[in-house]
Amino acid sequence: MRQALRLALRARGRTSPNPLVGCVIVRDGRVLATGWHKKAGSDHGEAAALRKLDWRAPRSTVYVTLEPHSFHGRTPPCTDRLIEAKVARVVVGMKDPNPRVAGAGLKQLKKAGIAVECGVLEDECRALNRPYLKWTREKRPWVTLKAAVTLDGRLAARGGDARWVSGELSRLEAHRMRDVSDAILVGANTVRLDDPALTTRLPTGTSHDPKRVILDGRLTISPDANALPGAIVACTKDADAARQKRLEKRGAEVLRLPGRHGTVDLGALLDELGKREILTLLVEGGGQVHGEFMAAGLADEVALFVAPKLIGAGGVPLLGVDGPSKMADAWRLAAVSTRRLGDDILVVGDVVRSA
Repeated sequence: MRQALRLALRARGRTSPNPLVGCVIVRDGRVLATGWHKKAGSDHGEAAALRKLDWRAPRSTVYVTLEPHSFHGRTPPCTDRLIEAKVARVVVGMKDPNPRVAGAGLKQLKKAGIAVECGVLEDECRALNRPYLKWTREKRPWVTLKAAVTLDGRLAARGGDARWVSGELSRLEAHRMRDVSDAILVGANTVRLDDPALTTRLPTGTSHDPKRVILDGRLTISPDANALPGAIVACTKDADAARQKRLEKRGAEVLRLPGRHGTVDLGALLDELGKREILTLLVEGGGQVHGEFMAAGLADEVALFVAPKLIGAGGVPLLGVDGPSKMADAWRLAAVSTRRLGDDILVVGDVVRSA
């Protein structure tokens, strides 16, 4: 199962709206074939492995990270493939919460006389597909707030200069995060100050660019902004129509959403992104945007590249909103991990939801 988990990870950022799935087929202690789901519409993990065996695997044991699906979707049911291949046993990491599956795949395999075991390394399998699980349950993407900050929690120096807070290794890792994300989001102020392209630049040359989303309640950004072609610009319903036309002429999609005083309702935005089958959203700021996501309780995870620098009270804070008035009510992170990247420390943790 651990090998199946490693295989599934190879397709991070490529399978939405489908889950990550890895599969290993074994007989008499020997691995016969492996496979993983590479993108929506392609073979699922089980089918990818069985194809290498010409769809025949008698007396074998199949290890798969997620319950095989039992319905006709973009591809034929994996349960049918397994039954036709005459496998003897299927070991599953976790049930698929998709209402169209939800245990039906396991039942079909058992009915066909195949031995089934479910729940092997279940915690690891659930962690693998947290964005898929959230989207299945809420139809909203998994939201990660990503930022580079100084030791005193500043995104930029006085006046807005942020080039560069973090080191080269951190910036490379930040592009890896973009590579495995469905969409990336920034605020209008970031576009005005930095004019980022919001693309993925990795030395391998095989990176994928996430969908670009710009929060601009009043449509204030320039039509010449680098990030515009193909981007979604989210504004409030009363934003200026002439500005909308100028942005659309540049190739942007202007999305009008509920909001107040020029501020877009972030919940409505997540609902819209979920409808577009976006499962992972990387929020890159700036501070006002990060703060609004935290204050609204809409962030799932935080990833901070902490650099050994100090900038002082005049610098731009990580969270540009008023937070709790008592330390006991501070926003907290759980399941925190740290990693050294040159002189920087990457801190990643899950946002603890309020009771």
